[in-house]
Amino acid sequence: MDVTPLALADARLLVPRAFADARGFFMETYSSERYRAAGIRETFVQDNISVSCRGTLRGLHSDPRMAKLVQVLAGEAYDVIVDLRRESPSYRQWFGATLNATNRTQLYVPPGFLHGYLALADDTIFSYKQSALYDPAMEFGIAWDDPELAIEWPLGGTAPLLSPKDAANPTLRELGHV
Repeated sequence: MDVTPLALADARLLVPRAFADARGFFMETYSSERYRAAGIRETFVQDNISVSCRGTLRGLHSDPRMAKLVQVLAGEAYDVIVDLRRESPSYRQWFGATLNATNRTQLYVPPGFLHGYLALADDTIFSYKQSALYDPAMEFGIAWDDPELAIEWPLGGTAPLLSPKDAANPTLRELGHV
């Protein structure tokens, strides 16, 4: 497995090894031993899959207790993380990467980070592991277009498709993170 530490403290891009032949490929998407060796210590307790049409933007969401390990199984997404840990040297910095079924790249999202993604293709299947069970009382969101973050989403001049909940997310300034 290739592991690339990111400029955002504790975050990583990972590319698991795939074994390909004429039939397709086999890839181990998670092994606690291998991921611990890569510095990921969380125990993952919940797996989720979402399917999105092109132009859907999900996020930015956070549950301060929760780490995630995310990947795209079909289609393509632009995935973004933001460090919201006030004590971190990368506080309020963001990182974005294109994840797709071809590059098989995973993104490790540490606890205390915001996370969101933009589906770049129809029928994008997004998979993620969580280190804490979903609790709506712990989750919060930040506006995807918060000017304090200035995230460069690859929208091509079109407005994203948002859930009503995400469309109403406040800015960092409104939540006192500025």
